[in-house]
Amino acid sequence: MTLGIYGSSTLTLDTKGRIVIPARYRELLRTSCEGEMIITKDPQYPALIIYPGKIWKEIAQKFEALGGLNQKVRPIQWKILGNASVNEFEVGERMTLLIPQILRDFANLAPKEHVALVGMGSKFELWNLDNWEKKQAGLQISGEDLIDDLPIALEEIPF
Repeated sequence: MTLGIYGSSTLTLDTKGRIVIPARYRELLRTSCEGEMIITKDPQYPALIIYPGKIWKEIAQKFEALGGLNQKVRPIQWKILGNASVNEFEVGERMTLLIPQILRDFANLAPKEHVALVGMGSKFELWNLDNWEKKQAGLQISGEDLIDDLPIALEEIPF
């Protein structure tokens, strides 16, 4: 399912670790967040993935259904499910989202610094702006963990 969340924005992480989701996504989120936004680690890059509640439920069910005995599946389940932070989210005038400290540390996000919020169809990615610019230039970044031979079951999950 795609929501039409596209484009990128440069935002500033405030001193409390919050971002403000741009108003252009308001209507898309009104029908898809169901009062929640879920933030978790990206399994391959030092970035975060932000899912509207409705999409998260679909993704989480697929990851849970995989079981945990496959040595390539389990670490990805840990990253996606084990690090998920469920946040209440109100679609309104000022759509703020608190990024937990442990996730900010993982993605190298610091208060009062710029971050890149990237729309990826049904989810957002949140990047340290320097890392995002390096990836856009085709460069490698510290903390990449590209996965070879991804099991077919994982390839079918649109995470």
